[in-house]
Amino acid sequence: MSVGDSTAAQYDQKEPHPTQALDDTVHQRVRLGVLTVAREAHRVEFGFLKEQLAVTDGNLSRHLKVLEESGMITVEKGYVGRRPRTWVTLTREGAQALDAELRALRALVRRLEAPRSVSRTPDT
Repeated sequence: MSVGDSTAAQYDQKEPHPTQALDDTVHQRVRLGVLTVAREAHRVEFGFLKEQLAVTDGNLSRHLKVLEESGMITVEKGYVGRRPRTWVTLTREGAQALDAELRALRALVRRLEAPRSVSRTPDT
């Protein structure tokens, strides 16, 4: 489909492209992973996140800081016995941001999977 196709013009007039609804803070792979794993559990431990997302301590720490500063997670530090632990919990704002991201991704998939009746003309 070329930019001049009526189908492309139809989408432009009806609604913004679904990618415009993607949140740069949420959409990054590791941060999206943190939010989804945190949604699956009431509280998730740093080591589990690190293992599940296949990242280094420093990399995960940086992403947790971004999410915490955005109000999407809370980070709690404590001990289990004498061992220090860090737990992550999804906030209401984080859950809402994740829901919005998933809606945008679903809209994008629906748009790409929708049958199209595009009249094709040979390129000149």
